[in-house]
Amino acid sequence: MGRLYVVGTPIGNLEDVTYRAVRVLGEVPLILAEDTRHSRKLLSRYGIGGRLMSYHQHNKNSRLDMTLAALEHGDVALISSAGMPSISDPGFELIAAAVQRGIEVDVLPGPSAVVTAVVGAALPAPGFVFHGFLPRQRTHKRARLRMLSGLQLVTVLYESPHRLVDTLEEIRAVMGERSLVLARELTKLHQEYVRCTVSDAIEKYCRQEPQGEFTIVIAPGEPPSPEHNLDTARNEVLRRRLQGENRRAVLKHISEQFGIPRNDAYAMWIEAEDDQQQSDERDSPVGE
Repeated sequence: MGRLYVVGTPIGNLEDVTYRAVRVLGEVPLILAEDTRHSRKLLSRYGIGGRLMSYHQHNKNSRLDMTLAALEHGDVALISSAGMPSISDPGFELIAAAVQRGIEVDVLPGPSAVVTAVVGAALPAPGFVFHGFLPRQRTHKRARLRMLSGLQLVTVLYESPHRLVDTLEEIRAVMGERSLVLARELTKLHQEYVRCTVSDAIEKYCRQEPQGEFTIVIAPGEPPSPEHNLDTARNEVLRRRLQGENRRAVLKHISEQFGIPRNDAYAMWIEAEDDQQQSDERDSPVGE
């Protein structure tokens, strides 16, 4: 039984490859590459001349059984055109199938456009979430952006040049005006970090045609104010009380959801009870 090596490769600068990656790629009898012509440049640079076979989005299903059969007899290395396979690139299905069959999978870490862009962007946040490419259909794209909008984290997206402006306009429509960094040509001679607001980026790339694939790093939105949180919590208590929900369950939910003490949640319940009673008294007919 062979081993599947998942090998990270340079995202631009061919010097950004590990000694271990060069050794493994030189030893395995079969290398699967997303783009054989592109990967041959890297292999030639380091004198690697093993068997190279394509494995990409359009043939991954037909290649799967063939690769699993090859792994029965020897090692196989999987590389993408740049960065780590399966991260917005083909590879996940093969890796999952190998794991399911009990084939050992060895991941050789390497360059990542996501991490490189986040570090270079220097946007303050407790962490980041990576989504890759957004859906092409507008309704699905907006739904995904709404999901990401509420996170108090840096958001990282990939986008192609011909869809960049449209995606920026959707970001502004859903997430509002934010600071962001657009990174391109990372690790190459002409790498660029454009630091601006969403509106500034739209204006820039409406005037200037975007070139190359972009990594978009979006700053978190402003957290809701404590007053806004309390108002939202009060409305939620009132709504759930009117629906006849159990008081204990409502107080537990409000306390956990909004991070407020249980006593404060109880005070909101009593307040909602008083409001409802006063409303009922106003609506009841006056007796003679």
